[in-house]
Amino acid sequence: MYIGGVGSAGLHHLVWEILDNAVDEAMNGYAHSIAVRLHDDSSSVTIADDGRGIPIDKHASSNTSALEVIFTTLHAGGKFEHGTYKTAGGLHGVGASVVNALSRELVATVKRDGAAWEMQFKQGKPVGGLKKIGPARGTGTTVFFRPDSTIFPKIEFDSTTIRERLEVASYLHRGVKIIFDDDAAGDQQVFQHEEGISDYLRKIIGERAAKPVHDVPFTLSKENGLRLDVALQWTEATEEHLRSYVNGIPTGSGGTHENGLRAGIGKAVRNFIDTHNLSPKGVTLTADDIREGMIGVLSVFIAEPQFQGQTKDRLNNPEMLSAVDSLVRPAIEAWLNQNPTIAESIVARIILAARAREASRAAQAEVTRKSSPSGRLNLPGKLSDCTNPGADSSELFVVEGDSAGGSAKQGRDRARQAILPLRGKVLNTESASLAKVLENKELSDLVTAIGTGLGPNFDIARLRYGKIIILADADSDGNHIATLLLTFIYRHLPQLIAGGHVYLAQPPLYRIDIGKETYWALDDGQRNAILKQHGNGRSNPEITRFKGLGEMMPKVLWETTLNPRTRRLLRVEIADQIVTDRVINELMGKDASARFRFIMDRAEQAEELDV
Repeated sequence: MYIGGVGSAGLHHLVWEILDNAVDEAMNGYAHSIAVRLHDDSSSVTIADDGRGIPIDKHASSNTSALEVIFTTLHAGGKFEHGTYKTAGGLHGVGASVVNALSRELVATVKRDGAAWEMQFKQGKPVGGLKKIGPARGTGTTVFFRPDSTIFPKIEFDSTTIRERLEVASYLHRGVKIIFDDDAAGDQQVFQHEEGISDYLRKIIGERAAKPVHDVPFTLSKENGLRLDVALQWTEATEEHLRSYVNGIPTGSGGTHENGLRAGIGKAVRNFIDTHNLSPKGVTLTADDIREGMIGVLSVFIAEPQFQGQTKDRLNNPEMLSAVDSLVRPAIEAWLNQNPTIAESIVARIILAARAREASRAAQAEVTRKSSPSGRLNLPGKLSDCTNPGADSSELFVVEGDSAGGSAKQGRDRARQAILPLRGKVLNTESASLAKVLENKELSDLVTAIGTGLGPNFDIARLRYGKIIILADADSDGNHIATLLLTFIYRHLPQLIAGGHVYLAQPPLYRIDIGKETYWALDDGQRNAILKQHGNGRSNPEITRFKGLGEMMPKVLWETTLNPRTRRLLRVEIADQIVTDRVINELMGKDASARFRFIMDRAEQAEELDV
């Protein structure tokens, strides 16, 4: 729950939790340097800072040292006391205690009040009390820990992952010196950047080999209830790239601070274009046009961040949207007005993006018109069609969400496999009228892509694909979505089922690595069977549970689910129309998993398919 799993990401999250505490001291002005050492066994880490040092006085309520309380009690961190820190990344007060609980051994050493103090722990429990080990100069905290091998299947820290995280931290906290010692490689690196995220932006642009359209980036540093640092530059790249951070924590899934930045950029650019009458004729600028090619870094520091989960991947503070928007919008608009040459280059880049989008849409529409069986079919924009629609061997994969659709598009066989992403859970058509069904965009797109029409206009001769394959996540939400789609097809396109054109894909829920062998499991039962059959007497298996299809690499999705030589499909058939009608009507009031089990019970297990 606290570190997001026991795989590699969860293992490294232990380092981030202790590192965040050291960074908190630095960002609040108490520490100037941080040292991280990956020991030569690659399974233990030491993190030290020259901050104030964890308090060692007796804790009032527990009559034990404050250090012991912090490392053994959840929500005991000093960040819960207002005024101790202005901002903090390790907000939840559980980082130190969670790392301790998940470590085979942990040693905390504190320098303060002219002495050095040490306390040892084993699997989260103190080994003896707090010991004074001698006099010491200065202040600071040093934490050594070795994760517990009974919890983590594989304990091997990756030096590259740690180095990259430390380098990013040095950009976000300008002036702070961060030292990384990799004992196994015999290497030491020192990171310190006086210009902060401006240096970081230059590094990102160089890594992405993106050519800037203007020389001087937009930078903004504000401290008005929150501390905000922004660096932006438009380039000739074909997509937007934004990296965001909250109190030094990377927020890979974005959040309200990113939304506020995007809103501010959009409003500022539109105001500038409207004020100077630069709107292009014959084309409408979208938010995506404005941000195409923009590369940026956003770093905010706030007192009480509300993260989505302990792993802190997304910021949820609702007030941050308007706060960031109100700071960014006037600053960008003023910058554009003060730098007319830069502004002209950016606006020209935006107009070029809009014209390219319109030209691409027109070209796609023309290709679609020529390739459709009827010559008049207006295919949905989200459909990534195959080059050979209409052939018996062609397949349409119906997937949930753009993320899963992106992985499927990259992993598919483009000649014979089309991908149609649908957004969220589609309409429950069991009790919906035909008019209501036709109003639903997702179902309307599906019918258009299939090509047969609906109701009295149905014509099997216009079917564009030999197989309609529902590809949903392997969890309960995926089962629900598959049930809703099957209900729609059963009620409104039953001829497709009767003709043997409808299938259920079976993506794996688990990847299991045992030694050098990799196994795939569709559900918990298969996972347990694989572990029982292959796990005895072997090295600790590494189990990865996929949160969704979008989390799979395209190559993995191809090998497990899309490749006709290796996949397994369920062909959907109607066993008994009268019985099926009655049972479905009875099940409509029950939960999705019960309905899904009913359909699965009536699906024929196909043999392994050949090309």
